[in-house]
Amino acid sequence: MIGNTFGYLFRVTTWGESHGKAVGCVVDGCPAGLELSEDDIQKELDRRKPGGKLASPRKEKDKVKILSGVFEGKTLGTPISMIVENVDVNSKPYEEIKYLFRPGHADFTYWAKFGIRDWRGGGRASARETVGRVMAGAIAKKILERFGVKVFGYTKEIAGISCDVSGMNADEIMRKAESNPVRCPDVEKAKLMEEAILNAKKEGDSVGGIAEIIVKNPPAGLGEPVFLKLDAYLAFAVMSVPAVKGVEIGAGFRVAKMRGSENNDPLVIRDGKIRFASNNAGGILGGISNGEDIVIRAAIKPTPSISKPQRTVNYKTMQEETIVIKGRHDPCIVPRAIPVLEAMVALVIVDCMIMQGLIPRSFYY
Repeated sequence: MIGNTFGYLFRVTTWGESHGKAVGCVVDGCPAGLELSEDDIQKELDRRKPGGKLASPRKEKDKVKILSGVFEGKTLGTPISMIVENVDVNSKPYEEIKYLFRPGHADFTYWAKFGIRDWRGGGRASARETVGRVMAGAIAKKILERFGVKVFGYTKEIAGISCDVSGMNADEIMRKAESNPVRCPDVEKAKLMEEAILNAKKEGDSVGGIAEIIVKNPPAGLGEPVFLKLDAYLAFAVMSVPAVKGVEIGAGFRVAKMRGSENNDPLVIRDGKIRFASNNAGGILGGISNGEDIVIRAAIKPTPSISKPQRTVNYKTMQEETIVIKGRHDPCIVPRAIPVLEAMVALVIVDCMIMQGLIPRSFYY
């Protein structure tokens, strides 16, 4: 069915539901000869999996199995199928509210579209679906490593608490972001963010925030005029991630308050190459990468599953009711969304590099 496959030449189809037997994906278009192991996939899944005081207490090992497309430690150029079994499923809290639409969730819209819905944890609308994206993204990241391109992200803001990474290089941002549960490279702000999340959790509520994803050392020339501009493709990819409600690139919405003389990035010669003195464009001009770092930010809404009483409708009785959501949920989804956002951005960059002829069908040649 349309909507479950992403990409043009490097394609991923995800499958599975939150409380089903398993979730997974099929990746097609990966070049042959790429060294790939389950450990390569697992390290990305471990960054995304639930657990800890700031995340859902659901205990999933998220252990990946590669079923096809890899032989003797290298990709074959054929479809790569991967699976993660769901082992810690508890649907009982959802059975009590299966006829009640949860506010902020896709319960009503899935029912309106299909006439049926999987009420167990949201089914396919659950963020559990993103396991498949992260697995595919791990392969994309492995490909990008061969070309010196790195995709990484961090928490820019949670509950209105913002951090500033000016003066930090990419390695410092990545190291510090991965050193704390909120994935914020500003250690002091990270503590405040953690407090805000825990306070919301105590009150039966949740908070949102902003994640920033950076592509380091991208080649110039990525993006296809005019309807497959790189920024349009990236926005499409990022907006497909659950809970994302806004995307900006480079200076983003700040450009509305700038003059042209402030927003334009002057061209300079650096190390004998044409470069840009600033990066308000976020690495993209006219929908095509200009060789500077690509910078994307995603606004992520508060997790809709909260334990505070909310108004809703029982679609069996067609009566208004009050719902109190039980179960295991993240009080803030931002930190766990970062590996998913990195994955989607990596998928776009690889796809565009294949379109540009920069990635061959086989690394054996």
